[in-house]
Amino acid sequence: MNATPLISVRDLRTYFESNEGTTRAVDGASFDVHPGKTLGIVGETGCGKSVTARSILRIVERPGRIVGGEILLRRDKSIVDLVELDPDGEEIRAIRGGEIGLVFQEPLTSFSPVHTVGDQILEAIQLHSRLGKKGARARAVELLKMVGVGRAEGRLDEYPWQLSGGLRQRAMIAMALAGGPRLLIADEPTTALDVTTQAQILDLLRRLQRETGMAIMLITHDLGVIAEMADEVVVMYLGRVVESGTVDAIFHAPKHPYTKALLRSIPGVSNESRVRLPTIAGSIPHPFARPTGCSFHPRCSQVIAGRCAAIEPQLAPVETDHMVSCHLYTSADSDAVVPGVEIAR
Repeated sequence: MNATPLISVRDLRTYFESNEGTTRAVDGASFDVHPGKTLGIVGETGCGKSVTARSILRIVERPGRIVGGEILLRRDKSIVDLVELDPDGEEIRAIRGGEIGLVFQEPLTSFSPVHTVGDQILEAIQLHSRLGKKGARARAVELLKMVGVGRAEGRLDEYPWQLSGGLRQRAMIAMALAGGPRLLIADEPTTALDVTTQAQILDLLRRLQRETGMAIMLITHDLGVIAEMADEVVVMYLGRVVESGTVDAIFHAPKHPYTKALLRSIPGVSNESRVRLPTIAGSIPHPFARPTGCSFHPRCSQVIAGRCAAIEPQLAPVETDHMVSCHLYTSADSDAVVPGVEIAR
């Protein structure tokens, strides 16, 4: 990918300190989001996907905090490191909801139940524009129509709990678009929706991207959604990026054993009936008992004795625009990547 990234995340580390110990929710993640493209971030529950999104927007809840790394937002003539900004400061508040919009995982709990949908969308519009109440209301109606909400004028005066799940998600997307963002972060946007509504929401996101040219960062555990929506894919495990590449590379030529295991677990039309799908051995380690070396090695079927448990692999290229963090693709006596070659055992 030769285009200049809109956002570059470099060695991002977000930790949660407690009396019991430190949870390294994001532990050295690095990736790029390109203008007009969709980046899919995938992994099991607890791998750090949502904390990564919240870190970008600087809304990590206490006791969580960013302890290292960079989040570089590129503008026409400048670059700003979001990590360096005061999370309560004026500049990040202008970026949050302005240049970067967020669609939360569960709109029913994200909307205020005691304020109308219109009041909440109007607040977002007026926060990032100079429109008066009348102009903001007209803009809110326009946004609701843009995301396919019927009777938009009347819906403004309804409460979130009066809307169906699909309408709430559309209203949440409308509010995220209020500031005209260059990047839309969608955190599990189809969770708890029926398949028909899921397809409608995904079609909506694609259409909005075509019309506005915005980038989308799509966070999900659903590889089917990733295959349908993403241009590039990041696979995360225990807060680290274990593989990244184009959607074709990830689905047709996966390298990391974790990525391969995830893909094997997807049911397909050619699967035999009443035959169990392959599963990934073991479970995600407790956050206070992280494995040494490669975090995935206790569950890996291709573990290299004496190496995977002792040395932490680094993310490095194996092909053009394809990165992997795995000792299978490094020589035994160095950390240099051997492109396209697995170590024979």
